[in-house]
Amino acid sequence: MKASTTPTKRVTTPWAPLALGLAMAWSWGTAAQAQSLLELYGAARDYDSTLTAARLQHEANLARAAQARAGLLPQAGLSAGANWANVDSSALPGTRTSNSQNVALSASQPLYRPANRIGNEQAALSIEASEAQLTLAEQDLVVRLSQAYFDVLAAQDTVTFIEAQKAAVSEQLAAARRNFEVGTSTITDTREAQARFDLVSAQEIAARNDLRVKKLALDQLVGRADTAPLPLALPVTIPAVQPESPDAWVARAVEGHPALLAAGRARDIAQLETRKAEAGHRPTLDLVGQYQISRGPSSMAPGQVRNNTASVGLQFNLPLFAGYAIQNRVKETLALEEKAGAELESTSRNIAQATRAAYFGVLSGIGQVRALEAAEASSQSALEANQLGYQVGVRINIDVLNAQSQLFQTKRDLAQARYNVLVGQLRLKQASGQLSAEDLKPVDALLAR
Repeated sequence: MKASTTPTKRVTTPWAPLALGLAMAWSWGTAAQAQSLLELYGAARDYDSTLTAARLQHEANLARAAQARAGLLPQAGLSAGANWANVDSSALPGTRTSNSQNVALSASQPLYRPANRIGNEQAALSIEASEAQLTLAEQDLVVRLSQAYFDVLAAQDTVTFIEAQKAAVSEQLAAARRNFEVGTSTITDTREAQARFDLVSAQEIAARNDLRVKKLALDQLVGRADTAPLPLALPVTIPAVQPESPDAWVARAVEGHPALLAAGRARDIAQLETRKAEAGHRPTLDLVGQYQISRGPSSMAPGQVRNNTASVGLQFNLPLFAGYAIQNRVKETLALEEKAGAELESTSRNIAQATRAAYFGVLSGIGQVRALEAAEASSQSALEANQLGYQVGVRINIDVLNAQSQLFQTKRDLAQARYNVLVGQLRLKQASGQLSAEDLKPVDALLAR
C-alpha cells in the first residue's frame, strides 16, 4: 500500500500556486501597457458617439433657446423695387413709357407681446432641462465604461482560472494513468479525469471567445485597439456604502436628480405653454418706423420726381374671433400640462424605486463577497482534504476533480462578485443622481500598478 501511493504523491500537487502563478504572470505581462480606469474614461469621453450626440443636442438646444429671445428684440428689413411701364392709350396719341424705383428701410420693436415674453421664459427653462439631459448622458458613460472595464477583467479571470483548472486536471489525469498502469486504480479514474479534462478544454474555448468579445466592446467604447485594463490589487477591500440608509439615498435623489430636474422643467414649460395659449386673446402693440426713398413720374410736373418719406407710429392688433382655435389650443395645453405633471410624478417614483433597488443590490453584493471569501477558504480546505484522502485511498479520483471544480468556480464567482459590487456602487450613485467622473477615483485606486 505504501509503494502504491508514492507515484500519486509525486503528481498530485495543490493547484493554488499554479493558479497564482498564472494570474501573476498575466498581471506582470500586461502592467507595462495596461490602462487604468481613469485613463480609459478620458479616452471614452472624447470618443464615445453617444456622449458626443448628447453634447451636440445640447448645443442645438442652446441655439433653439436663443431664437426665442428674438421675439423681444427689434426687427429691421430693407426692401427695394423697380417698375417699368409702357402705356398705349386711345385718349392720347402715341405711347408713353415710364419707370419708377423705391427703397425702404423698415423697423419694429415689440412693446407688448405676452406670448413672446412667455416663450423667452420657456427657453430659459429648456436650457436647464438640456443641461440635465447632458449630465445624464455623462453619468451613463461612467457606468457603461466601468461595466465594460470589469467585464474584461471578469472574462480574463475566467480564462486564468480555467487554465489553472485545466493544468490541475491534467496532472490528475496523468496520476490516474500512472496509477492504472501500476494497478493501484481502475480505468474508471482515468476516464473520469479524461472527461473532466475535455470539459475544461471546451470551457476554455468558450471563455477565450467571451474575453475576445468583451475586449472588442471596450475597444469600441474608448476608440483604442487591444485595451488591457489593470486588474484589481489583491487583497481587495470593498468600501462600505455611505450613507447606510436607503431613505437617505432617496432623499439625495429627490433633491437633485438630473432626470427629476428635467421632468420638472418640462412641467414648468407645459404650464407656460398654457399661459401662452391664453395670451392669444390679448392685444399686441408694436413700435414701427419706416424710411422710404421713391423716384417716379409725376402727373403734376414733367420728368422724374423723388420723394423721401419718413414715418414712425404704433401698431395695435386685437384678435376678435379666430374660429375657436384659441379656446381649443388652451384645452390642448391644459391636457399636456397634466400629462407633464403625471410624468414628473412617475419619474419621481421610478427614481425612488431604482435607488432603493440599487442600494439593496450593493448590500447583497457585499454580503455575497464575504460569503464567497469564506467559501473559497472552505473549498481550498476541502480540496486539500480530498487530495490527501485520494493519496491514502479513502477518496476516489472524481472526488478530487469535483473539489477542484468547486474551488475554481468559487474563485471565479468571488472575482465576479467583487466587480459587481464596484459597478453596483456606481449604479447606486447614478440611480440617486449623484454620480460624476470623480467617483471613478476611489475605484481606480483599487487597481494594481
